[in-house]
Amino acid sequence: MHLSSLDWTIMAVAFAIYLAIGLFVGRSAGKDYDSYFLSGRSMPWWLLGTSMVATTFATDTPNLVTGIVRRDGVFGNWIWWSFLLTGTTTVFLYAKLWRRSDVLTDIEFYELRYSGRPAAFLRGFRAVYLGVFFNVVIMANVTLAAIKIGGVMLGLTPLQTIAIASVVTVAYSMVGGLTGVLLTDLVQFIIAMVGAVWAAVHVVNLPQVGGLSKLLAHPDVAGHLDLLPDLSKVSSETFGAVFLFPLLIQWWSAYYPGAEPGGGGYVVQRVLAAKNENHAVGATLFFNVMHYALRPWPWILVALASLIVFPDVASLQKAFPELDPRIVQHDLAYPAMLTFLPAGLMGIVVTSLIAAYMSTMSTQVNWGSSILVNDLYKRFIKPGASETELVWVGRLATPLLMGAACALALVLKDALSSFELLLQIGSGTGLLLLLRWFWWRVNAAAEITAMAVSFLMAIVFFVWNKNGGAPAPTMQLVIGVAVTTASWIFVAFVTPPTDVETLRKFYQKIQPGKLGWGPVLERAEHERVQMTHRGQKSDMAAGLLAAAFATAWIWALIFATGYWLYGQRVAALGMGVIVVIGGIGVARCWRRLSLR
Repeated sequence: MHLSSLDWTIMAVAFAIYLAIGLFVGRSAGKDYDSYFLSGRSMPWWLLGTSMVATTFATDTPNLVTGIVRRDGVFGNWIWWSFLLTGTTTVFLYAKLWRRSDVLTDIEFYELRYSGRPAAFLRGFRAVYLGVFFNVVIMANVTLAAIKIGGVMLGLTPLQTIAIASVVTVAYSMVGGLTGVLLTDLVQFIIAMVGAVWAAVHVVNLPQVGGLSKLLAHPDVAGHLDLLPDLSKVSSETFGAVFLFPLLIQWWSAYYPGAEPGGGGYVVQRVLAAKNENHAVGATLFFNVMHYALRPWPWILVALASLIVFPDVASLQKAFPELDPRIVQHDLAYPAMLTFLPAGLMGIVVTSLIAAYMSTMSTQVNWGSSILVNDLYKRFIKPGASETELVWVGRLATPLLMGAACALALVLKDALSSFELLLQIGSGTGLLLLLRWFWWRVNAAAEITAMAVSFLMAIVFFVWNKNGGAPAPTMQLVIGVAVTTASWIFVAFVTPPTDVETLRKFYQKIQPGKLGWGPVLERAEHERVQMTHRGQKSDMAAGLLAAAFATAWIWALIFATGYWLYGQRVAALGMGVIVVIGGIGVARCWRRLSLR
């Protein structure tokens, strides 16, 4: 594809802005650890929420959604829409607790909550497992999408795409720290949304598609429009895998970046950078609204249009014979449709996709380097390191993480298969992540068990799949969840609990509420130890009710947008009523939360 001078100019200006932001905040960001990795814990909710949603607006996300819609239809998105249940509980139950903890990373939590050598081991191992291994896999998945887009839209080789996309990202991430990432995320999200919406409008109105009404009436598209699964059209296996299992089990049992049960990763990093607990809650709520309700529809429309232009994988392979057949899968249809854009708009869209890539990668390398610095280097290698040294170690870790991710991207296949692998690796750990705040009996041994068993189960099923005869993916996840959950609960009961002093300090600092902490509170009362802050009230009921209202509100907003696009105005109005009721319910419950 040929890009005009205008297209290249748009991209060059965007790159210059990103670098300028990094340089502008570089000096203040590099003065100490808190400034570099947590922006001095002074950030407002709207900037943090925008950064979270910009991070999830990765280059691979439109490809992932496109692959889902082409394979299962619009309702297939329930495989990730179900994670809203995780998101809203994080908003109203866990965000304030994370901000209250005052840890520097979510990995540091382990030595706040658990005790002794098992806690230290868990902190060190998770630092490597999440900060390096898991983090690199996520970044490689995003880079794979960039490789596909670069090949389809720009005719670049994988190595050329990696070199162009990663250099600027590493530069401003190294210099500007989290503040630089947050500010560039704001610019990049605006560019990414403008590009996605404008591209969808243009694609829907292509001569081959004929406009929205003809798109929706096309026989290759009509069967893909349902927002809920129609049992007369889909198999029971698809219904269970895409809809029933995600809603009943997946959301609370599986660990997936950006939707960790109880919060984790870059979401917690943003929460820890908030001004206070109110801003932490506001940021995570804003993120969930934008992430689930307002972003997906431009991608869905492009995916539906692609069914007309490229009805199957064979048609994609025929259109792009120069690409490696291994990477030509359904998810390639998104960048394939963007090749029809005119000059100028092409520059904006390519810039928006690059912005999506950069926002995700900059967040991941900043978060990953914060873990390597705080939970490996400072904790185990050089505890007496100065603040300046810690910042420089973080800056040096940034290109190393980026390089590892780019190398792995060269051997991956597609976004959906990687998504499913990550779900399998983390299956069964979610319930522990939810309960460790509210049940005193959860200990380090239980968490180590959950982590080890879930990983071993993923390996077993991976080998089984390669040799044939393995159960369906959904059944694999069910088995993984059952075995992992039973294992860690058993270990929690048969191993010694966390020592009393650690449990008391944790409760006094976090104030999670009395439910699940009875024996600890009773012993403290007997020994005349004050555990509850004056004026601190239990807000568990208000938080759960707020999460329920928010879930209904956001799901209704997804449906209202879809029905409006489909021309079903009455159904859209009905969903709009639920949106209003849910919003009022959230506002009223919020006032009852105990926030500092």
